[in-house]
Amino acid sequence: MDGRAHARGSNARPAPVRRPGAEPPAWTRALAEGDDAGWFGPGSAVWAVHGALPTLVAGIRALLLQTLHPGAMAGVHDHSRYRDDPLGRLDGTIRWVATTTFGDRRAAAAACTFVTRLHDRVTGTYVDARGVDRPYAANDVELLRWVHDAFTEAFIGAHEIWGGPIPGGADAYVREWAQAGRLMGLPEPPTSRGQLRQELDAFLADAKPDDRVAEAVRFIRRPGLPGLTGRLYPILFGGAVASLEPRHRELLGLRRPRWPAITMTRVLLWSATRVLGRMSPSERNARARIARLDAAGRQPGEGSRNPSPGRSAAA
Repeated sequence: MDGRAHARGSNARPAPVRRPGAEPPAWTRALAEGDDAGWFGPGSAVWAVHGALPTLVAGIRALLLQTLHPGAMAGVHDHSRYRDDPLGRLDGTIRWVATTTFGDRRAAAAACTFVTRLHDRVTGTYVDARGVDRPYAANDVELLRWVHDAFTEAFIGAHEIWGGPIPGGADAYVREWAQAGRLMGLPEPPTSRGQLRQELDAFLADAKPDDRVAEAVRFIRRPGLPGLTGRLYPILFGGAVASLEPRHRELLGLRRPRWPAITMTRVLLWSATRVLGRMSPSERNARARIARLDAAGRQPGEGSRNPSPGRSAAA
């Protein structure tokens, strides 16, 4: 999903890793507003996963996986300006994830509607793995399902390696995050880890690792990010590659790094948590909203049971 234009509503641009003392982007403050706890809430599997720093690696892992669908790659090739503005595309995605995760239900629906409208004009044709010309549209159920499944697999996979316990386990995360798929217009998204694996395997049977995939992987490997983020990024990329299933690495033409990428990524994420703190501005503002609703004696909605502290995320 390309939510890059969604970030234009604010002059502040969130960095992939928030600097200590840096002013959070203005849109995170809006997460303190609203009339309910949102679709998830404290104690949910989604908050546990999306409120933790392994999301930094998960985002890279998701981008790598998403390249394996030729229709998705055609949309990126034909319509995305990711080479001209990689941070803009990343920032828009961060905003969509954070708002859907931590915002109230109205904000989550608005964020998804905005991205859906952007996708309306992402159409064209591509040649599938069998050599057949096929039309594509970013809002078609097939592509929505692929993007949702690749995202879900990447985030749960990264968290299982570098994150903490998930309330209810992986199945709970897949079941809860299915709501984001529904908000994006996806009927019957997977609701268990087993169902998610079956759908991904079916998609990958028609994967087409061609020159477009190789070009996208080269860019994801070296996106030219500035400053400290650019210097640390190779560790995150190496961790993402090492975390992939061997079959996925083979399809992408990647090899597991020869250096201890999993361990070095763990050290980097631990250090970042020490510097940035254990809770992101998005989660902090969401908790403030829920506390306000509780203080006013209103029902904050589902998912607000068993509050537990989160861990710092990108925004």
